[in-house]
Amino acid sequence: MARVANAVRPRLARAAGAVRPGLTRAADAVRPSLARTAAVVKPQVTRLAGISRPKTVKTWQYTAGAAGAGLALAATVVTAAGPWDSSGQRTAERDRAVALERPGGTDHEADSGTAAAGPRPAPSAPSVLVGLGAQGVTVKSAPTGKALAGVLGPLLGNPALGARHTAVVVDVASGRRLYGAGAGTALTPASTTKIATAVAALSALGADHRLTTRAALEPDTKELVLVGGGDPTLTARPDTGGGWASLRELADETAAALKKRHIGKVTLSYDKTLYAGSEIHPIGVNDNLAPVSALMVDEARTDGTTSGPAPRVTDPATEATRAFAAFLADRGVKTTAPGPSKATGRAETLAEVSSPPLSALVERMLTNSDNDIAEALARQTAVAAKQRADFDGGGKAIHDRLKKLGLPLAGARFHDGSGLDRADRLTANLLTALLVKAGDPAHPELRPVLTGLPVAGFTGTLTSRYTDGAAGVVRAKTGTLTGVNTLAGTVVDRDGRLFAFAFLTSDTTDPAAAQSALDRTASALAACGCG
Repeated sequence: MARVANAVRPRLARAAGAVRPGLTRAADAVRPSLARTAAVVKPQVTRLAGISRPKTVKTWQYTAGAAGAGLALAATVVTAAGPWDSSGQRTAERDRAVALERPGGTDHEADSGTAAAGPRPAPSAPSVLVGLGAQGVTVKSAPTGKALAGVLGPLLGNPALGARHTAVVVDVASGRRLYGAGAGTALTPASTTKIATAVAALSALGADHRLTTRAALEPDTKELVLVGGGDPTLTARPDTGGGWASLRELADETAAALKKRHIGKVTLSYDKTLYAGSEIHPIGVNDNLAPVSALMVDEARTDGTTSGPAPRVTDPATEATRAFAAFLADRGVKTTAPGPSKATGRAETLAEVSSPPLSALVERMLTNSDNDIAEALARQTAVAAKQRADFDGGGKAIHDRLKKLGLPLAGARFHDGSGLDRADRLTANLLTALLVKAGDPAHPELRPVLTGLPVAGFTGTLTSRYTDGAAGVVRAKTGTLTGVNTLAGTVVDRDGRLFAFAFLTSDTTDPAAAQSALDRTASALAACGCG
């Protein structure tokens, strides 16, 4: 790594000269090699986050700019900083966040099927940042609609894309639509719905919000209540890293608190009343989604996996509480068989554990297309809006939150947060508007929507796709249901412009062929250079 850093130091040093002294002081806390790397992008990072050297720079604000609003740093910076971790965030980003004593930059573990190899050379950081409006560098004007139509039209006309398809391409720097075909036609979005869920949840709750699970003791009855806070990532497994809340840790702290009170046996119950309505998605029992409960561990999976389809327990709250009881027993606390209850306002919290910040949950949701996190975030958005926290309430809360952001909602319908419901409807116009909003300097809290998008050829649901030159340049959320294939994300073209795009298809008959056709269309944007 030292040899590589030496090779690029002259260029990094020249770039560092452009950094304002006040911002350079913040980078001094990072070890020298990372400080040199950060110096290249820090000015633009601050501008993108819409901040002016605040006392506290939150990780989600830093990561947004450091990743070029969720795209790629300079090839030299990538090389000097080291490899990507399996979340698609570079090691340098995580290490710098640690140096600044901020949470975030989390590795989402290898469960996303992330490729081990490093990325291909990506567009230079100056070019990417110019695409976002950086000053001092010129770039060709954005391509005309006619030029893009000449590139995209034939590709979108592929019969593999079915009888109906829509497409929009937007220049993120200006917000100007460059290409549109059926832009306002609402189609079934499948998992690209998660982009809307992410924007709504981050806007309603903030990127630093955490979901808390607690153990509370009723003062009169000595009933111990395990209170679910809606965290589907709560884990009962041994420490796996990543900062996920641990049921074992909660049992440790609860047992210690009980022993201080000389209590060795309790009546154990659980409270899952944060959410309302049916726990079963309208599609029915399905390996793609657990019953949606405010209390569960490991997404109610029974096979040890951490992503993708898996068999689930039928009663997540009961199983989670049984696991909690077993951990308490290991620590010398006897319990009764657990049953449902509701903690009163007088209950004393003995211990609690919290999820990583919402920014990390959003990234994991988007990278792995995690339906359990998506439905949890829809309900959390409903709770924040004081709506009924069920499927309908979550959908209404998402719609209302996006309306407050001024997004184009004509034709949009939300029946869940994951996109598994075929009755959901979104337009290509709305999907690109969501992505542009996530890159807006006025909304740095939304940046995890961009940093969480799977990286073509390397992470999440795009790991095995884009074996051509677009690997590492396209970042996009996929969507697949029977007869439906969608793709929405961001791409940097050959001239360094940043585009947001959305492609939705309906009535497809060959999922593999449709997926390949969409990938070729996104790759054509990356190779465009047609300004």
